[in-house]
Amino acid sequence: MSEALEQALAEALAHLLTSIDTCDDDVVDPDTAVRWTEHTAHVLDRLAPPDRRRLAVLFHDVARREPDGPWSEALHAIPASLGLDEDGHEHYCDAVEEHVARLLKTVRDADPATPVPTCPGWTLADLVRHHGTTHRWTDHLVRTRATARVRPEDIPLDLPDDTGAYADWLASSAEAALGALRSAAPDTPMWTYGADPHVRFFARRLLFEAVVHLADAELALGERPRIDAGTAADGIDEFLEYVPYVGRVAEPVAHLGRDGDVLRLRAADTGAMWTLTFGGGGFSVRLDGDGGATVTIEADTGELLLLLYGRYGAGDGRFTVTGDRTLLDAWLAATPL
Repeated sequence: MSEALEQALAEALAHLLTSIDTCDDDVVDPDTAVRWTEHTAHVLDRLAPPDRRRLAVLFHDVARREPDGPWSEALHAIPASLGLDEDGHEHYCDAVEEHVARLLKTVRDADPATPVPTCPGWTLADLVRHHGTTHRWTDHLVRTRATARVRPEDIPLDLPDDTGAYADWLASSAEAALGALRSAAPDTPMWTYGADPHVRFFARRLLFEAVVHLADAELALGERPRIDAGTAADGIDEFLEYVPYVGRVAEPVAHLGRDGDVLRLRAADTGAMWTLTFGGGGFSVRLDGDGGATVTIEADTGELLLLLYGRYGAGDGRFTVTGDRTLLDAWLAATPL
C-alpha cells in the first residue's frame, strides 16, 4: 500500500467515525452508531500492535491538520475510542520494563569500567548512568505534564557515588518513570521532543532507548544482540518518525543534496521494506518496495535497526548492499543517534 493511499484511507475512516460519533440522534440511531463503532474496533483489534500504533499516529495526524476546535478534538479522541492508544501505551510500558530488566541482568555482575565500543569513550557505568538519567528526566516530564522543554541536567539524579550501585539506581529510576507513565492517560497533551505531543510518546521512545542500550551492553560484553523482529520493525518506524525532530540530524539530512534518490531497507527475515525518497529538505517514507532504488541494504530486521542507530557499520558482513553505496554512507553519516 502506498503512503498516499494509507493516509487517504485513515483520513476517510477518521472523519466517518467522527461524523457518526457527533451527529444528532435523529440522524443516526445511537444504538446503531455504537454498533458500527464497536464493529470497527473489533476489526482493527485483529491488527498487530505496530500496525495499531501506526493507525493511531495516522488518525492523530489527521486531527492535527484540522483547525483547533471541537472537530479536531473529536478526531484526536478516535484512537482512544477504538482502543488503539491505550493498549499500545501499556504494551510499550511492559516492553520497557522487560528490556530494562534484561539490561540490568547483563550489567549487574560486569565490571563498570568495561569499555562500550559502540559508544566511544563510554564505559558500562557511563551507559547505565545515561540510561538512568533518561528515565529520571522522563519521570519528571510526565509527572509535571511539562509544557516546555526541561533540560535533563536540571533534574535531580540522586546518583550514588559508587558505580557498583548504578544498577540499583537504574532500576529505581525506571520504576519511577514507568509509574508516572502508567498512571497517566496516554492521550494527555504535553511537551515532547518528537512528532506526538502526548504522554504516550515517552513510553515508545523509552522502549527503543532501552533496546539500543541493551545491545550496547551486550556487544561490550561479547554477546550477540537478539531483537524480536516485530519490536525491531516498530523501532525502525519510530526512528524514521523521530529523526526529523532531532536538530543535529535534520539539518545534515536537509543538505544531503540527493533529491530524488531512493534508499531502501529490506528485512531478510520478514520481507518488510522501508523506502526513503529524499527531497524538499528531508525525506518521505513508504512501507513498500515499489519502484527502483538508488541503493538497497538487506539484513534481518534487528540488524537494520542497529545499523540505523550506528551500532553496526554498513560494511559489516551481515549486510548486503546493492546500488550506489555513497547514498547509504551519506545517510548514515547524517543521522547519528
